[in-house]
Amino acid sequence: MKNFNIPDFYKSPVISKVKQLRKITDPKKKDFSPTILDFGTVRFFIARHFGFCYGVEHAIETAYKAIDENVGKRIFLLSQMIHNPEVNNDLLKRGVKFLMDTSGNQIIPFSELNSDDIVIIPAFGTTLSIEDELQKKNIEIRKYDTTCPFVERVWKKSEKLGEKNFTIIIHGKHKHEETRATFSRSEKNAPSIIIKDIGEAKIIGGFILGEIKEEEIKKMFTGSCSDNFDFSKDLTKLGVVNQTTMLATETQEIAEYFKSVMIQKFGEELINEHYADTRDTLCYATNENQDATYGLLEMKADIAIVVGGYNSSNTSHIVELCEEKLPTYFISSASEIVSKKRINHFDYLNQEHWVSDNYLPEKNPVDIILTSGASCPDSVVDAVLQKILSYFENTKTIDEVLKKIEEQRQ
Repeated sequence: MKNFNIPDFYKSPVISKVKQLRKITDPKKKDFSPTILDFGTVRFFIARHFGFCYGVEHAIETAYKAIDENVGKRIFLLSQMIHNPEVNNDLLKRGVKFLMDTSGNQIIPFSELNSDDIVIIPAFGTTLSIEDELQKKNIEIRKYDTTCPFVERVWKKSEKLGEKNFTIIIHGKHKHEETRATFSRSEKNAPSIIIKDIGEAKIIGGFILGEIKEEEIKKMFTGSCSDNFDFSKDLTKLGVVNQTTMLATETQEIAEYFKSVMIQKFGEELINEHYADTRDTLCYATNENQDATYGLLEMKADIAIVVGGYNSSNTSHIVELCEEKLPTYFISSASEIVSKKRINHFDYLNQEHWVSDNYLPEKNPVDIILTSGASCPDSVVDAVLQKILSYFENTKTIDEVLKKIEEQRQ
């Protein structure tokens, strides 16, 4: 896989080195067990996979390249480059400006742009209508288009489904940039509908099986389906694609559920005419990070700390997995750790900020799961580790711990 030129300040002396050691000893990525950093009075369980993925590294390299190559020009990001405040804030400090927020609300009108301006398309991609607006202004959008190739793969799959007259069901968050971009393409090719979870999948399944009336389902999915979507005709042939950062197990559950519904409705002998198997739209990095989280959760830890942007979908799903097993604190950076006794953290379900006291248990050693989302720099995770480590006395040095890991991996 290609290596990207990522600024050094996103790398770290601890986390990046741990990742490199695992890459050497497990090149085929078959071992999802965590790395244990044993400092004596505190131990960190570091996930096998986390942090910048292929798409994020490509986006960051392209964004900084755009800055270097266009000194003196106005440079705009369509919206947040990725869902991480550290990365976005650094780009803002370098003079880059956002045209829209993450919900698609305009910050700077497109009417203020001219053909000399540089516009960077973020890793999530963008809608066809926005592309058309930029092209009408004679703005070159392909040179600094950082759309993740795995997102583009979903778009191609949607196109193929449309060619075969399948209706496209998108498992995603309706307001997320990636889902909006995917929907804009899928609705061009076929009737399309967005569902957020297995609960909404079962509502559609209930309609297909005659258990829910058409008036009811139309109300439920207003604004989530393509124009002129005909529930009575457009749910006889289905294919499922996803927002690539959704929980992989739920996408699989949804796909398997719809397959079972279509078998029940049309019979197993006709299933290939009514259901398309599209599991290959799941992002490899999302899968690996989630599998690595399951590996983490096999450890007997006291708490989990998950680092990432609060609007990061893939990070929230890692938090979701951890919360099922142990106390979990979702933080954006080391600055959220106030002291050994207090931590600020985020409740992603209710979109609320919380303050918790006595988050570190009074025991020896304290065992902490530490991981992050796919858009979080190693340096941010490193700062979290080192801040927590500073609260413990008589610990081993970082050099000692890393040397021991190297010896174990040889």
